[in-house]
Amino acid sequence: MADVAKRAGVSRTLVSLVLRDRPGAGAATRERVLKAADELGYRPDSAAQMLARGRSRTLGVLMNLEQPFHAEVVKAIYPAAAQLGYDVLLSAVAPGRDEHHATGALLGHRCEALVLLVSDPESHSTERLGGTVPTVVVGRKATTPGVDSVHTAEAKGVRQAVDHLVDLGHRRIVHIDGGKGPGSADRRTAYRAAMRRHRLADEIRVIPGAQDEDSGIAAGMLLLSEDELPTSVLAANDRCAIGLMHALRSGGVDVPGQVSIVGYDDSNLSHLSHINLTTVRQDATGIAENAVRSAVERLDNAALPARETVCDAKLVVRATTAPPR
Repeated sequence: MADVAKRAGVSRTLVSLVLRDRPGAGAATRERVLKAADELGYRPDSAAQMLARGRSRTLGVLMNLEQPFHAEVVKAIYPAAAQLGYDVLLSAVAPGRDEHHATGALLGHRCEALVLLVSDPESHSTERLGGTVPTVVVGRKATTPGVDSVHTAEAKGVRQAVDHLVDLGHRRIVHIDGGKGPGSADRRTAYRAAMRRHRLADEIRVIPGAQDEDSGIAAGMLLLSEDELPTSVLAANDRCAIGLMHALRSGGVDVPGQVSIVGYDDSNLSHLSHINLTTVRQDATGIAENAVRSAVERLDNAALPARETVCDAKLVVRATTAPPR
């Protein structure tokens, strides 16, 4: 501002008034200051201004760069936050950078609230965060007092997937588990319940896995090594389903002629013509908007009880499911 004031031939105080669009400067002076600022490439430091007022108006978002669905949610978080007057800062979990370090970086940049697209239900990090900063967990129900959660109706989505497969005539329906991934525990429970509801308890089989392509490939190799293939598989998510498709097709298995496959997320990859995956769609926009709203409302009223928001799930039928031979 001192440089702008010198070029415009006015005081720094007057520059501050003009740049904050406050009264106190005539039209000609205002124009001269704005021209000087433009020539110097000056931009107000909004972060410093907010901190001077005791606020950063920034939401921290923890994500996994390898999960396409997280990218879809983040894309929707930006406009939702902007509409409420907040900026967004991202931090990612990656090899050598765990959840603790990633959230620490967000807090170090003075984020006022956190939206966790990644959260380990067995760790105590969410519990610690919930006591210090408004926190929203995405993808699973939070069990920590004062921590809000936003997730998909996992039971409904899985039930639709199993119903679809049973309606096609499938009985040997295998589920690849998503490990500690968001929603995996609920999907595993919902799969077992849906199979029992169709009187297929004897056919229940859960293969340990994770929400990535490697687990799908590993499950596919395991199935190929056995004497008889299942007729259908409900994968942990789309990435897992794509890995499974790769392994089975590499082994000469026709999808869906011999094995039908259902994913979960309806990520952009599932839409591609050579994949064309039947999958359960999660409402990325609805999840993002509810997560942002929960975080901001808790900033305004920290005494609110913990809230759980459940977004709808819908099966999208494409080309990877068909009646069994």
